Amino acid sequence: MGHAGMAATVVRYLRSVGSPTSASAQREPESVDALPRPDLRAVGEDERAPVSPAEFRAVLGNFASGVTVITAPPGEDEEGPAGFACQSFASLSLDPPLVTFMVARTSTTWPRIARARVFCVNILGAEQGELCRSFAVSGADKFAGVDHTPAPVTGSPQLDAVPAWIDCRIQAVHTGGDHLIVVGRVVAMGAAGEGEPLLFHKGRFGRLAD
Repeated sequence: MGHAGMAATVVRYLRSVGSPTSASAQREPESVDALPRPDLRAVGEDERAPVSPAEFRAVLGNFASGVTVITAPPGEDEEGPAGFACQSFASLSLDPPLVTFMVARTSTTWPRIARARVFCVNILGAEQGELCRSFAVSGADKFAGVDHTPAPVTGSPQLDAVPAWIDCRIQAVHTGGDHLIVVGRVVAMGAAGEGEPLLFHKGRFGRLAD
């Protein structure tokens, strides 16, 4: 594919996920492509992995991360809200305010979030390991017994007692091998300003040590 064809492909993709490509493309997208086209994958089908999945997990497990629960409001034909536990979350841009999270292509929750076009990042505290585990399972009512209120702009579930939350609209979706990279534009946020974060390190939950 030549430069012109590649550029056209990128523009079509950005338009499909609602990213502005010109001054006339600032409108909010009507939908978000839950699974970007296979030909935009970052890893070729015939590309052999240089390391094993076990080694990859073992080495990357040395990087401690925070833990979040990503939530979205229910759709028109859905009984309840959507949510999943996510440690692959980070701030992305200050101006404009953007955050990002990564989700597996096989996730059954992601298509619901994509249809909603909005999400709330709930940053978990050190005592909320069980809450994280409840959102890490599949096929269960993840919100059973979990108190929450609608986030102020998008209506996504804001979980009670979390140290901080970030209300977002989906800005763009990019491919990243077997994961998708979701970029959200922050529309509201808040923090309690107290408490320690829940950390994940080498497959286990942890907390900050003095």
